[in-house]
Amino acid sequence: MRAMQPLVLFDGDCGFCKRWVARWSGNTEGRVRFVRASGWLLRLLGIPKRDMTRAMQLVEPSGRRSSGAEAVFRMLAWSPHRGTRFVARLGLLPGLKQGAGLVYSLIARNRRRASRLDTLLFSRVTEPAQHRWVRWAFMRLLGGTFLVAFTSLGRQVLGLYGENGIRPIREVANSQRYAAQGRWRRPSVFWWDASDAALVKGCRVGQGLSLALLLNVAPRLSATALWGLYLSYVSLGREFLSFQWDVLLLEMGVLGALTAPGGVRPGLGKRDVSALEVFLFRMLVFRLYFGSGVSKFHSKDRTWRELSACDVYFETAPLPTRGGWAAHQLPRSVRHAGTAAVLVAETAVPFLAFGPRRVRQAAFGVFSALQAAIIATGNYGYFNFQSLALGLWLLDDAALRRVLPEGLARKSEPEAPVRGPSLMGTAVSSVAAVPFLVLGTTELLRRMGWWPRGPARVVEAVEWLEDRALPLHSVNSYGLFAVMTVERPEITLEGSDDGVHWVAYPFRYKMSEVDRPPRQVAPHQPRLDWQMWFAALGSPSSWFLALMARLLEGSPEVLELFAANPFPDHPPRFVRAVLHDYRMTSWEERQRTGAWWKREPRGLYVSPLTLTPGALRSHGGPRLSWHA
Repeated sequence: MRAMQPLVLFDGDCGFCKRWVARWSGNTEGRVRFVRASGWLLRLLGIPKRDMTRAMQLVEPSGRRSSGAEAVFRMLAWSPHRGTRFVARLGLLPGLKQGAGLVYSLIARNRRRASRLDTLLFSRVTEPAQHRWVRWAFMRLLGGTFLVAFTSLGRQVLGLYGENGIRPIREVANSQRYAAQGRWRRPSVFWWDASDAALVKGCRVGQGLSLALLLNVAPRLSATALWGLYLSYVSLGREFLSFQWDVLLLEMGVLGALTAPGGVRPGLGKRDVSALEVFLFRMLVFRLYFGSGVSKFHSKDRTWRELSACDVYFETAPLPTRGGWAAHQLPRSVRHAGTAAVLVAETAVPFLAFGPRRVRQAAFGVFSALQAAIIATGNYGYFNFQSLALGLWLLDDAALRRVLPEGLARKSEPEAPVRGPSLMGTAVSSVAAVPFLVLGTTELLRRMGWWPRGPARVVEAVEWLEDRALPLHSVNSYGLFAVMTVERPEITLEGSDDGVHWVAYPFRYKMSEVDRPPRQVAPHQPRLDWQMWFAALGSPSSWFLALMARLLEGSPEVLELFAANPFPDHPPRFVRAVLHDYRMTSWEERQRTGAWWKREPRGLYVSPLTLTPGALRSHGGPRLSWHA
């Protein structure tokens, strides 16, 4: 049987050749024999020595002999991996084969330089890339992210969505308009029970499932259930669950469920992650960063074009930190350099996600540094932490083992050869991956203005698929801060018993008192405080008026969202919203006054409101009327 195997002859004195032979040997998994060329063997096979000095030689069982790039592709066609065989067949196509031959000849004539470049791009690692430990680490971090998300939401769920909350989910569940659209467009378990007890229980179940995923208990089942449960909140959550990290968590969750190992306690899993699944994660990394970068160019925002975005970014961030205040004091040239670095990191670096091993590691380093800088200067919930977890898919097990604790790293050494994905598993994952590939590619093309273009039937088919997949939030568009806010208006909610003397409702985290330092809140996301930042940028929305009505009612669940209740004995008779313009102080002003902010009044955002029995009921909420 060994005599019937393809035979590769290579230069055993060339370090570059030996490294690539080791890589190909691992990829073909014993189906091809690799032998150092010797004089007697060349004479036996009838191969001229001058041919051997120019390129590697392949002798197939049929007796066919090939050399150079053609030999590489024909040798890889014997690999047991479908992806490798596909690339091999592609390389043998007319035109591509000739081009690959020119590249091979160029490398063969410059082996020393090629060896240095190979080390730079691929390192000296020759073992086949595996991703079992990457998957293991990612699933643990995914479980931790879900735990943070459900814990954070559980602290606010009744104030936001309870019977006496700002946006009761029961309103959506009982709405004729939403029912007419079809429940499948807003998949949620809360169509059947949207009571306060069910909302709280859902968060507790989410915490339990998150711990199960964190502890590697039935990871496939846990990830699937977490995705479905969080989708239930997002589907009916409207404004307060419409942030990009919410849909990113859903997309990471469904991919995690697709790639998680089966079983109750699978450990690392018996089988490695398929190349297609790894590609889906790297595609998501690319879409996340590149989508944010290209949206900044397409918006034609002046601050990005002039590299002045960081002049206002730290000051106008929704929930700044002390680090953001300090960064705002940096010299203008440094801030402009930081803006340029962000644009490069989000438009050029994402392409490195599909590069060789060392290139992907460099991209991981750049993305990690970017997320660390954002964490230090702003509060974006768990977004930065889940982005860091997603970036692990740019690595492989060999790279990850270098940073694992020593005891854990020793356990990572496989006791038995790791099996590749099974035929059935590959088939299932391939079918499941098609919608992600199609919709992800379409989203990128649309972001760049290249869609819809093509045959009408193809466009119609993709639109049909988008219509079915959109409610699941499994493929989304990303583009944070495409347009920078150059001012910082802030809303202050005030109550009064007589309409003359007004007392402010203090927020837990949002800007209010000028001498209160910015707080580090992340990974918790106070959703009311975040939405107040958006509300100040436009006119009052229905949820904001509902919030004012709940303050007039004295809803205890809504009051829990604030730092304190200035009317502990009874609700106020009137509430109003006042607008102020905030600016960060300078180092000198901070030392002199002790204030972190300076503010100027802008006027009323909402005139005083009061509850009156005769006023019209709006959006199913309490009756409100304006107070002159």
